[in-house]
Order: sequence, then C-alpha cells, then structure tokens
Amino acid sequence: MSIRTYKPTSASRRNMTNSTFEEITTNTPEKSLLVSLTKTGGRNNQGKITCRHIGGGHKRKYRVIDFKRNKDNIPAVVKTIEYDPNRNANICLICYADGEKRYIIAPKDIKIGYKVVSGEAADIMPGNAMCLKSIPEGTFIHNIELVPGNGGQLCRAAGAAAQVLGSEGKYVLVRLASGEVRKILKECRATVGAVGNEDWNLINVGKAGKTRWQGTRPTVRGSVMNPCDHPHGGGEGKCPVGRDAPRTPWGKRALGVKTRKVKKASTKLIVRRRNGK
Repeated sequence: MSIRTYKPTSASRRNMTNSTFEEITTNTPEKSLLVSLTKTGGRNNQGKITCRHIGGGHKRKYRVIDFKRNKDNIPAVVKTIEYDPNRNANICLICYADGEKRYIIAPKDIKIGYKVVSGEAADIMPGNAMCLKSIPEGTFIHNIELVPGNGGQLCRAAGAAAQVLGSEGKYVLVRLASGEVRKILKECRATVGAVGNEDWNLINVGKAGKTRWQGTRPTVRGSVMNPCDHPHGGGEGKCPVGRDAPRTPWGKRALGVKTRKVKKASTKLIVRRRNGK
C-alpha cells in the first residue's frame, strides 16, 4: 500500500495524507455478511454518557469476521479484498469449496485467487490457520487465540504481527508486537503471516472534520474548565495542575498510574512485560 499526498490548496490539505487503496478490489460488500450497527453516542440504557467523545460519524454496517477459522481441511479461495470501516486492517472474502463465504482479516501480500486453509495439515503460508503447536519457531503470526475456540484476540490491527519463539510444556512462547513475551496454550489457533495495510499509521488525518466523520467528538482540556467541572480547572490565566498528581474529571489519579490488576489470572503467563521488566 502506498500513501497519497495532496496539493496544499488549503491549510488542512497541506499535511493531509491518505491511502491509495491499491489493494482494494471491490466497493460492494457481501450482503449476507453484513449486520446493522446502532449508534449509542456513548450513552447507556439510562441515557447517561458513560464514554465521552463519541457521537456523529458516517453510517456504516458491521462486517461479520471469522476470527475462529474453525472450518478445517476445506480449501477456500480469496475472492475480494475490501475496505472495512470498522477497523484499520483490510478484510478479504474467501469462498470455501462447499460454497460458504466468510470474511477474514487480510494478511500481508495476499492476492485474489490465493488458496487458504485451516487445520493441522495446512502449510505454513500466509492466511492459513492452525494450532500454535503446528507452527515452527520464528514464524510470524496474527489473529491469535487466548482461549482455545474463543477466536483470535491478539494481533488483529493493521501491520500487527507476533513471533513464535519456542515451546515450554503445554505452552508456546510468543513475542507480541509490543515486545511482551507471554505463554499461550498450544491448542490456541493463530493465522500465519502479518496483517496487511501496514502503512496505515503513516496516514495524517489533516483536519478536525475528518475526525468527526469517524465518530469522534472534540476533547477539551481540563485546565481550561471551571473548578466545578474538572480538578484542573480554575485559577487566573494558565495555571499548573496545583495538586499532588494529575487527575481525571472524577478525581482519580491519571498519567503514569498502574491500572492493571495485580491478581489478574493471566499475569503468571507473562514471561517479560512490554516495558522490559
């Protein structure tokens, strides 16, 4: 994928970049795999805002993605590579030999006509899915399960990939994109290869309006609010925080505070944290 730049015809166009969408082969999604999405505006069933900065945005429908890849030993052919408005990675439509169609996350360098298959007998080729125990050391993988049969939960974003380091008892050591090394059960499935659309992080939005199209509303700094609205508010002119530490709008400590639970069940499976500890 390459990045498109624009002539500086306005202030917002000057730094705006976008994808050329060279990999996309169709603009029409598969209707049988579409589900309607209801907008919440960040509000719960009582009408109260529980998640700020959400609202507006373009209409979109959810594409049902096959994260489990549990249709074993039946080859499928890649029919299309499509844009998905719900994620930064592209998706591809695969058609199995028995006629069933499914969407999967598009791996890097996949093309129309490629054959993909899942199961223990699959080759180590991009797009093929199998258990971690069948994947050799050094292989890059994505869409990794944490619980067998639950579907992939790790490394699903554009350009993401993890690497198999080795096995240890009933676990496989995997180094994630963040640098974290953790143990994952051998029976968990993963897809070979890295996720495509790796240049997504080079895109510059360019203007505030484009962020609104994506459903994000403005974020206001607490220091410019009144004291009744935020702990950082008030004072004459531009003032520092004025407290022992930065706070959230609800008075809890923020910025650098550990939020991970100490007794979380999966903590014992982490061999090396992403911060190197």
